Amino acid sequence: MKRTLTAIFAGILVFATVYGFAASLTVTSASLGAGTTAVAACQSTALNATYTPTYQSGLPGYESTTVTVNGLDETAPKCGGKAIRVTLTGPGASNVSLGEQTATLATGVGTTQAFTFTGVKAADVTGLHVVISG
Repeated sequence: MKRTLTAIFAGILVFATVYGFAASLTVTSASLGAGTTAVAACQSTALNATYTPTYQSGLPGYESTTVTVNGLDETAPKCGGKAIRVTLTGPGASNVSLGEQTATLATGVGTTQAFTFTGVKAADVTGLHVVISG
């Protein structure tokens, strides 16, 4: 009986210690860790993306050559000066990266950012991911 109580007490002690360590994890938008935190968007308005395909006889077919992200708020306290990454995904629901481009948004210059892709068949593109960080 004494061994059973000792084992139960040790289990409770280990559980409480591990739980205490997990509760002390701090998660912020600038670090990676276990937990959850709300991350505010750098702007409240929606973004819009447009594609400019070009016919390439070598594919053959159209390729997505330019993707332009419109509606960016590039003022300093908002998205200006932050890193932006655009990823084309597809085909179908596979969500595989077909190409990725990055840039740093200028501060106060405008509301659009263009990205150039090569060798990505327009027919394969079924998704677009835009991430603004920093």
